[in-house]
Amino acid sequence: MPVNPFQGFGIGLRPCHYSAVLDILPDLDWLEIISEDFMVEGGNTLYYLDLIRERYPLVLHGVSLSIGSSDDLDGGYLKQLRRLIDRVHPLWVSDHLCWTGVRHTRLHDLMPLAYTEETLAHVVERVRKVQDYLGQPILLENIASYITYRASTLSEWKFLTQIVDQTGCFILLDINNLFVNAFNHGWDVREYLVALPKNCIRQLHIAGHQDCQTHILDTHGAAIDESVWEWYRQTIRYLGPVATSIERDTHIPPLEDLLQELDRAKQTSQEVRDVVMA
Repeated sequence: MPVNPFQGFGIGLRPCHYSAVLDILPDLDWLEIISEDFMVEGGNTLYYLDLIRERYPLVLHGVSLSIGSSDDLDGGYLKQLRRLIDRVHPLWVSDHLCWTGVRHTRLHDLMPLAYTEETLAHVVERVRKVQDYLGQPILLENIASYITYRASTLSEWKFLTQIVDQTGCFILLDINNLFVNAFNHGWDVREYLVALPKNCIRQLHIAGHQDCQTHILDTHGAAIDESVWEWYRQTIRYLGPVATSIERDTHIPPLEDLLQELDRAKQTSQEVRDVVMA
């Protein structure tokens, strides 16, 4: 599979920052938007979307695909997603390796899967259907989790790698989620990282968490922890430069604070490249 071109740096765009982005026009290569925020008919949301799209490339990041659910794929949701794709022509489209509901009931959370051969076949079939419908490969993101299943026969990284191999999809690797799970489940971050197909990791997320001593809670609601910054450095040292975005979903700070974190990501990436090329 060909090496992915480096697409630079962005931030997750949230409603409280729409006006600030248009006022400041920060130095961003792209903006990542939550797909579901824009599955609406008219109004200010789409007004801002069109203004921002005129100035920046966009990336779509969804939370409702529920690729691992036992329910049928939601045809109405996929239709809305394709309509949004046609509107903004995103650089790529992503969602999460999880399930978010069953029997048409939404849980409003990202739930982990049992990593079995049966689940693998189920997810592979659904990813293929989604990609055929959308006319493009999607990215799947590793989620933070707090339970594992006795039924699992595969590691998460082997499960994810098999999906990539069998569908041609790509990976959105969330460094914070990886660190959270390594602590919560006793995983080896390095083992996880080196097991993934390098050329299939198209985007990285970095975000904050809450250390609860007995476990780590993924909040995406705090400044990025130094441990996550170190694993970001190690990740790009191993992978080379990968498109990177900063995520903040709660306790959202002023735009300038996120841009400062993004500057650190840029600086870290450049430092790693300078060392590699020295």
